[in-house]
Amino acid sequence: MNKKLKFFLPVIIIAIGLISAMVMIKSRPKIQAKPVTFPAPLVRAKVIELQDFQLTIKSQGTVSPRTESELFSQVSGQVTEVSVQFAPGGFFERGEVLVKVDPRDYELALSRWKAQVAQAKLRLTQEQEEASIAQSEWKRLGKKEQPNPLVLREPQLAEARASLEGAQANLKQAELNLQRTRIRAPYNGRVRTKKVDLGQYVSPGAALATIYAVDYAEVRLPVPDNEMGYLECCLDYRSKNPATLNIDVTLKANYAGGDYRWAGKIVRVEGEIDPLSHMITLVARVEDPYGRDQRSDRPPLAVGLFVEAEIEGKRARDVVVIPRSALRVNDNVLVIDEENKLHFRAVEVLSKDSDTVIISSGLEQGERICLSPLEAVVEGMKVRVMSEAESSNVSSADGYMDVRND
Repeated sequence: MNKKLKFFLPVIIIAIGLISAMVMIKSRPKIQAKPVTFPAPLVRAKVIELQDFQLTIKSQGTVSPRTESELFSQVSGQVTEVSVQFAPGGFFERGEVLVKVDPRDYELALSRWKAQVAQAKLRLTQEQEEASIAQSEWKRLGKKEQPNPLVLREPQLAEARASLEGAQANLKQAELNLQRTRIRAPYNGRVRTKKVDLGQYVSPGAALATIYAVDYAEVRLPVPDNEMGYLECCLDYRSKNPATLNIDVTLKANYAGGDYRWAGKIVRVEGEIDPLSHMITLVARVEDPYGRDQRSDRPPLAVGLFVEAEIEGKRARDVVVIPRSALRVNDNVLVIDEENKLHFRAVEVLSKDSDTVIISSGLEQGERICLSPLEAVVEGMKVRVMSEAESSNVSSADGYMDVRND
């Protein structure tokens, strides 16, 4: 009996478990599958408004002097005196004596030629008197034929006049050489480099210093040739009057820990286009860069200072200004229709920089465009548009809007 129980008991337990499992499977509720849905992406939009916009061309360059010269000596001698301003960075006025050369040799030469002129004048006076006596003697003799020029001392008189003129010319040269012992500044300027000093001997043609003018400064500004159309006037490369260009430019620089601005004018355009970069160089001029009438808290526009420039261009009419992030490849934008569906729209770009795009055509007043940088977009794609409150709370570390899929 015990052997039969041990054999049938496990079988009975297994059978009961199978029957229970079958009952549970048949009695389980039926699960109905639901389709998976994804919410439309939430995007930020901008309502199109036509407006007028001031176009600007950005460039950069280094300040340079309008005139730079090598100062030379025209006479030889020892340097006996130099101006206190004759040093690198020193300012000077036009006509100011910068260097003096020992004048004693030239003073002696001047005295000698003064004596030569006096002697030549005496000899000319004597010859004139002798010529007058000879002519009177010839008339007293009553001869009818024309006298020989030698008799009337005409060659001697001509030679005396030539001697006087030669002595006077040498005297002027001696005076000029004496004046040249005082080497004067040719214009208002500043010393860049000094090459001689007190006690040195200089000869004609010896370089004394490098100087440059400070009446105004110039900056060469390269501009892409396709941006030349932004300028208000036409640059024909042959403008006789630079003032007719009348193009304002603002120069900006960071100097001594501060940001400063200077106002200038575009005065000319250089006549060549760089074949590699396709750049045209405009030349900006700033009057009186070292003037005393400027603000005390602004440094001078010194030569060698690196500056950024904003050149004033035309005022574009009825254009659309959008962030650079809203412009997609091939100059397309995403327009949002009344049903909040996206559509690609080709636009004509007038100008663009790292932050802003100026669109001249392709968008209408009141239309909405998508500003959020969506990665996968198809024509007619459904989106949700942020409200103004939501849009104001959108944050992004790099300046783009976050796209949230709720």
